[in-house]
Amino acid sequence: MQYFRGIQEVKAESILTYDPVHAPLKVSRREIFRYLGIRDGKPDPQTSSLVDSVVGELEKVIRPREFHQAYPLNVTGDERHTVDLGCFQTHSRSLEKNLRGCSEVIVFAATIGSGVDMLLRRYGLTEPSRGVVMQAASAAFIESWCDQINDRLKAALKEGLYLRPRFSPGYGDFPLEDQRDIFRALQVEKRVGIVLTESLLMLPSKSVTAVIGAGKEDLSCVREGCEVCRKADCLYRRNRL
Repeated sequence: MQYFRGIQEVKAESILTYDPVHAPLKVSRREIFRYLGIRDGKPDPQTSSLVDSVVGELEKVIRPREFHQAYPLNVTGDERHTVDLGCFQTHSRSLEKNLRGCSEVIVFAATIGSGVDMLLRRYGLTEPSRGVVMQAASAAFIESWCDQINDRLKAALKEGLYLRPRFSPGYGDFPLEDQRDIFRALQVEKRVGIVLTESLLMLPSKSVTAVIGAGKEDLSCVREGCEVCRKADCLYRRNRL
């Protein structure tokens, strides 16, 4: 079997299986409140109770799936900011900064399943307030699933290698159109069950594609990425173009 040269236990092409018994998704209530615009993390009792109810309902229907593949990486440093991800090339200054110093990259796709969309449609029509909370909570669930993927990939890294924050098409100037290349390279529809529409929307809606660089430089990056990191002057920050 061929293994990603920087990873000890994860094959270059692999699926991480969700284990709801031994490794259930842990969703931060504070993160849900953030999505709801409650900045101080202190909702009123009614909202707090609604969030608990929605989380419980979502836990019954989520079906997390993912597929990832590792490739050699070449950040050319040319004036067009060309990044060769092994399975396709792109041009992005912000992605170039994120991956600078890395020699390998993991490309992945993940979802928490179509059952969530059914609930979102139902409550969008019948109970809009619950629907809003469900949008926020389901966003937190897919991020939690991506965090778990990150953690398991990190645990499989060889000593002396470090992961960068995941970086998705649409961040900075990483073209959203590159979704098509990711879907083609990973055969995402077949392997994960995510469909990419002509307008580049993913179905199920709570799905993510991203790339994660692996390199020898420890930047102490948080797995969740730049949105939650307080290091505003970081060279690799996504919103610094």
